[in-house]
Amino acid sequence: MNCIIIEDQPPAQRILRKYIEDQGTLQLLEVFSDPTKALTYLQENEIELIFLDINLPKLSGISFLKTLQKRPQVILTTAYSEYALDGYELDVVDYLLKPFSFERFLKAVSKVRSSKTEPSIADLPARREHFIKIGYEHIRIAFEDILFLAADGDYCEIYLQGKKHLSSEPLKKWIELLEGWDFFRVHKSYVVNVHQIEKVTGSQIVLRDGNSIPIGRAYKEDFMAKFLS
Repeated sequence: MNCIIIEDQPPAQRILRKYIEDQGTLQLLEVFSDPTKALTYLQENEIELIFLDINLPKLSGISFLKTLQKRPQVILTTAYSEYALDGYELDVVDYLLKPFSFERFLKAVSKVRSSKTEPSIADLPARREHFIKIGYEHIRIAFEDILFLAADGDYCEIYLQGKKHLSSEPLKKWIELLEGWDFFRVHKSYVVNVHQIEKVTGSQIVLRDGNSIPIGRAYKEDFMAKFLS
């Protein structure tokens, strides 16, 4: 797999060069300090993977990504963890927080090998919705419309934009139904759609609609490792 580096700091460039060489299956084609020159290069060349620093001169890595119409797979690198959720929202492969080890680098690259540049509907799980019985009606719940789920005894509350439904099926059943979709259990009583996360403050997740969800102590380490490391 071919790749390029977009990084303005020479020490960081050297580390990435060394890691790519030691990894063995990546072919490094170019290294750019100036993101505007990288844009020109990408218009003329087919690149499969970019190692992209967020803090760049002239154009930030996040802004750089937003300018790309056809986006290669991207691994972000930065010294600032607060950008992690921005990167996740842009569908990057992984986020490396400087300084990162060779082992952490390998973990990120392993995700590239198993991912696809342009996911399609066919790549998603076959089940995309579920019907719940409310009174004499059956209501269709599309998985992508769910903001979060909350356990309510043997029942489960399904929160959608501006409304919620009470499902007679427990949270455990919904976790099984949502397997393969971007939902993450952050508390014994809560499962969240990660695309709805606006920010993380301490042990609270704030969603785009303003709802706040606690992160349970037993789940915090896994959540932080997956999305903020």
